[in-house]
Amino acid sequence: MTDIALIAPIDTEAELDRIAAHYQAAGGAGVKLLNLLGGKVEGILEKLPEPVRDGLGDATERALFLAMQAAQHSRTAVPDQKEWVNTAVTTAMGAAGGFGGLPAALVELPATTAVLMRAIQGVAANHGFDPDAENVQFDCVRVFSAAGPLAMDDGADLSFLSLRLTLTGSAMQSLITAVAPKLAFVLGQKLALQTVPVLGAVAGASVNYTYTKYYQQIAHVHFGMRRLAIDADLSNEDLVMRLEERMQRRIRTKSS
Repeated sequence: MTDIALIAPIDTEAELDRIAAHYQAAGGAGVKLLNLLGGKVEGILEKLPEPVRDGLGDATERALFLAMQAAQHSRTAVPDQKEWVNTAVTTAMGAAGGFGGLPAALVELPATTAVLMRAIQGVAANHGFDPDAENVQFDCVRVFSAAGPLAMDDGADLSFLSLRLTLTGSAMQSLITAVAPKLAFVLGQKLALQTVPVLGAVAGASVNYTYTKYYQQIAHVHFGMRRLAIDADLSNEDLVMRLEERMQRRIRTKSS
C-alpha cells in the first residue's frame, strides 16, 4: 500500500489576515515623521528646482532600468540580506545624500533605487518565487507602482495589485515606462525632503528608512497575494476584493 502524504489545506482567511497586516504596517510613525519634515504633500515638489522637476520622469525611467540591471547582476555575488540590513544600508545612504544637499541626493537616488529593487527581489524569493524569472522581474517593478509612503493614509488603495499592462516591443522597458510616472512622484518627494535646510541628513535618513520599510511591506502584500492565489487556486481578482473588504473593516473599526 502506497503512503500518500497529506497536504494541509490552505487557511485562506488567516493568510489574508497576514497580508492585511503587512499592508497596514506599510504606514505608521515613519510616515508621520516624513509629513512633519516635508509639510503638505501637495506642495512638496515645489521645493525642487524647475529643471529637476521637469526631468524627474526621464530620470526615474533610467534609475529604474539601471536598478533592475544592477539588482539582477548583484544576485550572483551578494546573497539576499535580512530586511533590517536593507533598511540600515538605505538609511545610511539617505543620510549621506541629505548631508550633501540636492547634488548628493541626485547621485544617491539611483543607488538607493537599486537597493530597494534588490530588497523587493529578496521578498519575492522568501515567498518561493525565482527573481531571475521574467514574470517575477515584472512583478518586482510593479511593486513600485504602489503609492509611496507619503500618500499612505487610512485608505485601502490596492490598485497596484490589479495593474494590467499591454506590453509591446521591449516588455521590461514598456513596463518601466508605465510605472515610472507614479514612481517619479514618489522620488520627487524624496528629493524634496532631502533638501530641507539644516535637517538634510536627518531627513535623508528618515526618508530612506521609511521608504525601505514601506516597499518591503508592499512586496510582502504583492507576492503574498500571488502565492496565495497559486496555493489556494483562487483568482487574483477575488483575493484583491476580499483584501479590500478586510482593509475597509479595519478602517471602520479604527474610526469607531
